[in-house]
Amino acid sequence: MLDIAASSPRRLIVLGSGTSTGVPVLGCDCAICTSDDPRNQRTRPSVLFQFPRGNLLVDTTPEMRIQLLRERIRHVHAIAYTHAHADHLFGLDDARLFPKHIGGPVPIYCEAETEDNIRRVFHYAFHERALQLPAGFLPKLTFERVAPGHRFDVLGQSVLPIRLEHGRFAVLGYRIGNLAYCTDVSKIPDESWPLLEGLDVLILDALRYEPHPTHFSLGEALDVVARLKPKRTILTHLSHSFDHGPTDSALPPSVSLAYDGLALEF
Repeated sequence: MLDIAASSPRRLIVLGSGTSTGVPVLGCDCAICTSDDPRNQRTRPSVLFQFPRGNLLVDTTPEMRIQLLRERIRHVHAIAYTHAHADHLFGLDDARLFPKHIGGPVPIYCEAETEDNIRRVFHYAFHERALQLPAGFLPKLTFERVAPGHRFDVLGQSVLPIRLEHGRFAVLGYRIGNLAYCTDVSKIPDESWPLLEGLDVLILDALRYEPHPTHFSLGEALDVVARLKPKRTILTHLSHSFDHGPTDSALPPSVSLAYDGLALEF
């Protein structure tokens, strides 16, 4: 029997395309940070998947509220985490409003280490007395464990977590159909390369021109593209090294820079 939710058009929105500092960077007056091009204004990295059965948010940045308001996203039905660094986590408190609209706690899909960090950072949401408060006062969450290489189902979609290395940290990328989102990555482990084959769209970390210990540089990202040969690549987690217009025009035809608000169907 055909699953309408799985076969219907799906949409991805780049909520944030910047690095951990965002762009403009506080205290910086470089040409990119003072640029009039709105594509050079980059909030912290996150994407939203819009499915027929609801919205899946990947990571909760410090600007999550601003990002969702900007894109007129009223509700988030589930959240998946790549890892628990501050630029990917610290907007979670604003998820306390979602249970009123979706009729129950927000399911969180993550690894054990990320859950531990959420419970530590947002400890006030898990106190016994806090659990008795009505929706809207504190985040109400349920945790679903995920593991690299093992698919899970959410909102009528099959999602494949993919192990990535972020310096000394183990993080996750996610593949849905023939689209993969791989932010905060400096190395793709051997076992993960086959999981990224045959992509129509690859969204990939490319921090800056120079090498970095925990992120792909632009050259390293392009080496990944040359090996995987996706039909389209969108580079994200961008620093103020990149002036969007000139950089974008110099990239290979199938490669482009992300920008906040970029949307595509897949």
